[in-house]
Amino acid sequence: MLSVGAAMGLAAVGLNVPRAWSWSSAGSIAKTDTVTDPFTVWDPAADQVAAQILADGATASVNTAWQKWVDNSDALPSGMPSYVTSYLQGVNKVPSWADPTLLAASEELYKRISLYLFLSLSLGSGILSTVIPREARAVYWSAGGADMKARAAKTFTFGYDMAAADAWSPDGHFVVTANKTRLVHATVRNLLPTSPQFAASADQPSPISNGDILRTFHSTGTFTHLNLAKWNIKLSTAEQNADLHAWQVALSLLGVQDQFIPATWSDAVAQAEQMLWPDLAATTEGNSLASTLLGYVETPVLGVDTGFVSEMVRYLIGDTYANWLKLPHDLVSRGIIEIGWPLYVAFREGTAGVPPVNYYLFDQFIRGVAMLFLNNGTSATQTPIVLPSANRPS
Repeated sequence: MLSVGAAMGLAAVGLNVPRAWSWSSAGSIAKTDTVTDPFTVWDPAADQVAAQILADGATASVNTAWQKWVDNSDALPSGMPSYVTSYLQGVNKVPSWADPTLLAASEELYKRISLYLFLSLSLGSGILSTVIPREARAVYWSAGGADMKARAAKTFTFGYDMAAADAWSPDGHFVVTANKTRLVHATVRNLLPTSPQFAASADQPSPISNGDILRTFHSTGTFTHLNLAKWNIKLSTAEQNADLHAWQVALSLLGVQDQFIPATWSDAVAQAEQMLWPDLAATTEGNSLASTLLGYVETPVLGVDTGFVSEMVRYLIGDTYANWLKLPHDLVSRGIIEIGWPLYVAFREGTAGVPPVNYYLFDQFIRGVAMLFLNNGTSATQTPIVLPSANRPS
């Protein structure tokens, strides 16, 4: 099993060494015991719809219609081409194997650990994504790479809606958010191969394969699972199962096949050991994205200096990856974080009776990061997810 230390960025052995895919679907929810490389599997149904939208010049009309489609219970909006409506009618629902009891339990769990999720998923996973070469290049050369604050808000909205207290209820948003995101992925898969800049650095015929989506899951869901353990946040077996099930359903809604979706957290950690941690590396695009993202999380918004932000990132992802990103060191902030963060967590979890001296600093920092990346500062509830019509401007 992958150690928590390795997951936090302390292992960088074997980077970019080609390996045959060996993870068996016996460890998946399909339980079929086959070995299929997820990096060779895409999402043909969604890709075909996205290609037709682009060919018809219908991007604007779909985006306009989507403004009225927000809640899980909302009817599919009018104003979309019939083939888009037909496609969404078939996918705008949780899979048949989804367990409503486990999904409800995930809602309760996320209420309790929401602050930890915000920190791990936004600042931790957000920066970790910049050392995933394929993801960094795909993001940088797509339209979203030119406006990273808005792009980060949309990405964080996915996690926010999934962790909301009503994520899976009729009044929640997550099923809709996931389906919009799936079509955005499909649109990017159609657009990016036409970018000369992306093509010059790409090592795959089309981005965002099932493998790439799984890799992102591990940099978010599995990464946070390991962080919670590292921070001594106690989750019962039932809570851990609920957490994983929410991610399993989310992956399915994004078009990942059952044969690739891990059945247990142990299976997920084993899969991450093959497809995530060994493949992390610095890229020009990733370093640029990290610099841009960290530029938002500074004094004007959060009231903390750059040194504290950099050291919090180092604490979350590890010095190895932070050094690749050329993040500065701040030994004073590092001391505050290494001593104060465990005490902050212990107080919030009820295992320490006295709040740490820097309790307010951590509390405001987490809330500030959450609201900064959520909705690009424009809304208290939603960030519109829209289909792109072009790549990054040259």
